[in-house]
Amino acid sequence: GDIGDATVGYIGCSLVSSSWDLPLVPKVLRDSIFPGNVLSCCLLCAVTVPCLSFCHSSCRFLLISSNVVISSLGLKVDGYHAIFVGIGLPEAKINPEFKGLNEKMGFYTSKSFLPAVSKASKAGMCKCKIQLPVLHGNVIVLGAGDTAFDCATSALRCGAKKVFVVFRKGFRNIRAVPEEVDLAREEKCEFIPFMSPKKVIIKDNKITAVEFCRTEQNENNEWLEDDDQTIKLKANFLISAFGSGLFSEDVKAALSPIKMNRWGLPDVDPITMQSSEIGVFCGGDLAGTSDTTVESVNDGKTAAWYIHKYLQEQLGLSVPAEPQLPKFYTPIDEVDISVEICGMKFPNPFGLASAPPATSGDMIHRAFEAGWGYVVTKTFVLDKDMITNVSPRIVRGTSSNNYGPGQTAFLNIELISEKCQDYWCNVIKMLKEDFPDRIVIASIMCTYNQADWEELSQASEKAGADAMELNLSCPHGMKEKGLGLACGQNPEMVYNISKWVKKAVKIPVFIKLTPNITDITSIAEAAYKGGADGVSAINTVQGLMEVKANSIPWPAVGKQKSTTYGGVSGNATRPVGLYAVSAIAKKFKDFPILGIGGIDSAETSLQFLQCGASAVQIGSAIQNQDFTLIEDYITGLKALLYIESLKELENWDGLSPPIIKHQKGKPVVSCTENTGKKLPHFGNYQELREEKIRDIKMQSNLLAESQSPSQVRPCYQPNKPVPKVKDVVGRSLSKIAPYSNLDNKEQVVALIDDVSFVIMMLA
Repeated sequence: GDIGDATVGYIGCSLVSSSWDLPLVPKVLRDSIFPGNVLSCCLLCAVTVPCLSFCHSSCRFLLISSNVVISSLGLKVDGYHAIFVGIGLPEAKINPEFKGLNEKMGFYTSKSFLPAVSKASKAGMCKCKIQLPVLHGNVIVLGAGDTAFDCATSALRCGAKKVFVVFRKGFRNIRAVPEEVDLAREEKCEFIPFMSPKKVIIKDNKITAVEFCRTEQNENNEWLEDDDQTIKLKANFLISAFGSGLFSEDVKAALSPIKMNRWGLPDVDPITMQSSEIGVFCGGDLAGTSDTTVESVNDGKTAAWYIHKYLQEQLGLSVPAEPQLPKFYTPIDEVDISVEICGMKFPNPFGLASAPPATSGDMIHRAFEAGWGYVVTKTFVLDKDMITNVSPRIVRGTSSNNYGPGQTAFLNIELISEKCQDYWCNVIKMLKEDFPDRIVIASIMCTYNQADWEELSQASEKAGADAMELNLSCPHGMKEKGLGLACGQNPEMVYNISKWVKKAVKIPVFIKLTPNITDITSIAEAAYKGGADGVSAINTVQGLMEVKANSIPWPAVGKQKSTTYGGVSGNATRPVGLYAVSAIAKKFKDFPILGIGGIDSAETSLQFLQCGASAVQIGSAIQNQDFTLIEDYITGLKALLYIESLKELENWDGLSPPIIKHQKGKPVVSCTENTGKKLPHFGNYQELREEKIRDIKMQSNLLAESQSPSQVRPCYQPNKPVPKVKDVVGRSLSKIAPYSNLDNKEQVVALIDDVSFVIMMLA
C-alpha cells in the first residue's frame, strides 16, 4: 500500500472464496488467478479483502497470492519498495521410498489427507458434497508433530480399525503439544518410536505392509539407521506427516535473487525478518524460525516494524530503537468516557484513591503516565499533626488464597502520609504542570479546629489542587488524636467542617464518608447541608483480620506482638460500598459521589456508576497488580457502553454464551429408553447409550446447513447512539426499593435437567 511515497507488496497464501470484482488490479494479474478468487486478511488493518486487490479500507495495502508466479525482483522493478513473503511451506516432504505411490494405492501425505477430511467434515468449508476419505484396517502415520497426531485421530474417524504412529526418535523428542499426544493416546492410537521407513510392500497395486529399521543415537548425538534391526508392520494405508518444504523450482525461481540456506529456505535475519535481498522480508514457516502459529504471527509483527524502519530510513527519517507497533483499533476506541463533575473535566472516571498507591508524587506521576484520569493524594496534615506509621501495617485478607494477585481483601493499620505539607503542595504543583489535563484532588485532615482547616485547605488550593477531599473517616489511629473518625461520625462536626472549608476556598469540596456508622446518609446529609460539593464513599470498614492459633493477632507490631482494629478494603467491601453509594444517591439527587469499595474491573465500575457514583476510586486492585490496570478499565468500560448500542446484545450481561452439555469437550447427547426414561452414564445403561449415539451419528449429516458455524461477518452495527457515562449514572436506583415493595407472589423456578428447584434467598 501507499506509505508516503513507498509501496508495499505482500505475497501469501489465501483461502478459496466466492468471486470478487477486482477493478483496481491489472487484467494480466487478474487473469492469472485460478477460478474462484481468494481472500486474504490485510496485514495493516485486518480488513478481509480479495487477493490481488488493494485493501478497500484506507491503508491501501496490496495483497498478492501465491497462485501468481511473480519474482520478488520483478516486484521491485515494478515500483514496490518493500515486499513481505509469507507463502508457508506448500509441499509435503516425501521419502524416496514413497516415490510413485498414490492415494489409490493407499498413500497420503498430510497435505492431501487433512484438507480432504476438513472439507468433508466441517460445514461451510466447501459448497459441494464431498465424502470423507474411506479408510479401513491398519493405518500407519509417520511423524511426531502436531500434524501427525491430527492425521492419526482423523484416520480413526475415517474408518481405520487401528492406527500406528511411527516416528524416528524417542518420546522425549515428540514435537507435538502434550494435548495432541494425550488425545491420540486416549483414542487408542499406538506409538512406535525409534523407527525409520525403509520399504513399502505393494501387492495387487495396494499397500500391504511397511518395513522399518531401528534408529539409534551415537555419542555425537547423530541419529543413525541400523539396517540389521528391522520390523515389518502390516498396513492398508500409509500417511506421511514428516513435515513440509519448498521444493518447487518455479517458486524458488520466483523468489530469486534471495539466497537459500542449506535447508532450501530463504536465508532470513531472525531479528529483522529481512532476507538477503534488501527490502524483501519473510515470515512464518517459510522463514524457518517459527514452530507455532503464535510465533508466525509475531514474525509478521516483527517484519512490519522493520519494513517501517527500512522505509523511513530510505526517506532520511528515524524511528525509535525499540519497536512500537500501533495497537488494534476498533469503533470501541472512539467511545467517549470523559465525565464532568462540578465543572471539572475528567478524561475518564477512574482515579487513584487516597491509599498506598498514591503515597508519593513519583507513584502518582507513573499512574498518570499509565492513563489514570484523576488522583486523590495520600492524606496530609499540618506539620504539627504529623505522624509516624508502624510496621507491619498492611496484610492480606483471609477470605481468599494466601498468595498471588487475586486477593479479595486487605487490612491496613496505616495512618496518613508521613510526608509534610510542603512536600504535598509541591507535588500538586508539579503534577498540574506535567499533566494539565488530569484532575488532582488534595486529601487533607485536621482536628476540629476552624483555623487549621482554613489554613490547610487554602494552602492546597494555592498549590493548584483542582478539588479537596476532606478525610473525616480514617477508622484507626487518627480518632485517638482527635482527627478522622473523631469528626466523621458526628453530623454536626461534619456540617461545620464542610461549611468552614467551603467558605475558605473556591474549588469543589468532597467529604470522605465512613461506613462505620448506623446510617451513612445522615453524615452525607450533614455534608450536603454544610455546602459540600459532593462526597466520597466509602472509606475502609473497621475490622480485625486474623488471630493465629497461638493467640497472636496479625499484623503484630513490636516485641509485644500487639495490633489494633484496622481498615478492611478490597472486593470484600464492595457490597457495603454499593449500598452506601446507592442510598446516598437515592436521598440526594444530582449530588456528586465518588464511589469507592472493591472496584476491580470495568464491570464493577459500571455497577457503582449505575448506583449513582459520578466517578470511581481504586486502591486495593492496584495493590493486587499495578497501575497498568487502567488500560483494562478504560477499554472495558468503552466496550460495555458500545455494546448497549447493539440490538443483538441488548440482554448481554458480560457472560460468555451458554455452554452446551459436554464431556471432555464433546456434546452430550440426550438418550432415552423405549419407556421414555433417560439413560444414565453407567453399567448396562452406558452400553445402550453408546449404541443409540452411534445410530444418531450414522444418520447425521456433518455437512448440513444446520451444522454451519454461526456468521461472524459482517459484525453487528450500532442501531442507536452509544451512551455517555452520564447516561448510565444512577439508572439502577429506581430498581432498589424497601423489602415491603418486593412482590412475594412472583416466585422463580429453575429447571435443571428436568428437575425443579425453587430459588430461595436464605436470610
